[in-house]
Amino acid sequence: MDLPTEDRDGFRFRGGAVALDLAATLQARLKPSPRELLATAQDLDRWLVSAGLATSAPGATEADLTMAHALREAIFTLAGGLGEQPLDADARDTLNRIAAFPAAAAVLRADGHEEWEGSAASLLASLAREAVHLFGGEDAAHVRQCQAPACTLFFVDTSRSGDRRWCSMSACGNKAKVAEFRRRKQGLGSEA
Repeated sequence: MDLPTEDRDGFRFRGGAVALDLAATLQARLKPSPRELLATAQDLDRWLVSAGLATSAPGATEADLTMAHALREAIFTLAGGLGEQPLDADARDTLNRIAAFPAAAAVLRADGHEEWEGSAASLLASLAREAVHLFGGEDAAHVRQCQAPACTLFFVDTSRSGDRRWCSMSACGNKAKVAEFRRRKQGLGSEA
């Protein structure tokens, strides 16, 4: 399924790995009142479709929503602690427990694209397995957190130089460049 990049149906997809994109479903984590994007089971259905994990709403339940929240927080914790040893035990246990559930079935469509079939729980299990491979493989060394002060999004740095700083050049990167331009302009104006 060819999906547009970055923002779809009110969700952010800037991580380069769907597991990291799940962590982005709690916005403004650093603020007193974070914004929960997965407030209902229907929100989880919408996210699974927007993420390309399902072609139609899989019929998520409240139990699936609870699992998604637990998985999201485990992924966020593990992504933030990748340089530390040992990794957070509770987050690892949660990730491994969810990854052990029966996974969704991968199906090759006639057009050559991959599709997943299964319940919301099985799709989350597949997502947890993706996170295990991400955090336990070579790509773990390329997981970065956006350097914008208020942004908590993680992404896989696939840039040639390996020095990507922003979750998105069109969002956080652009804001940083505008702020730097204004700072330099003010500095030049005061020296003249």
